Amino acid sequence: MDVQIIPYESRYQRDFKTLNEEWIVSYFEMEEEDHKTLDNPEEYILQKGGFIFVALYNGEAVGVCALLKMDNGHYDYELAKLAVNPKFRGKKTGFLLVQSVINKAKESGASKIFLESNTRLEPAIHLYRKFGFKEVTGYSSPYKRVDIIMELIT
Repeated sequence: MDVQIIPYESRYQRDFKTLNEEWIVSYFEMEEEDHKTLDNPEEYILQKGGFIFVALYNGEAVGVCALLKMDNGHYDYELAKLAVNPKFRGKKTGFLLVQSVINKAKESGASKIFLESNTRLEPAIHLYRKFGFKEVTGYSSPYKRVDIIMELIT
């Protein structure tokens, strides 16, 4: 598969929202933070120093992933809103997106990246571990569905 990873443009806002809503409602329920971020990615991610990447296949957005700038003093960025079209799961699309996000964080001088997830999402957890993310404790999440927090020291 020839999947290309590109920086987000506003024309991909609907794809960013739709791809994320698909997996969230399949396993959980949409929460207030989801609506804010997915409806306004420019305001909640890009204008705060974050980045979004889009995976394209034949010009169609088939995956997305965000890198949120953190200002909590402990983490530099959060890997968030990773979503891949079900037809493209298991075909390295998620791998390419996570790799792009981690590379961007490193280029931006990050020393620590964290993510919030749920252990029901076994393929995602496996992917994060493949990149070196390790489970951490002692942090709370605004999301009800989060039961695992992981970090990567870059």
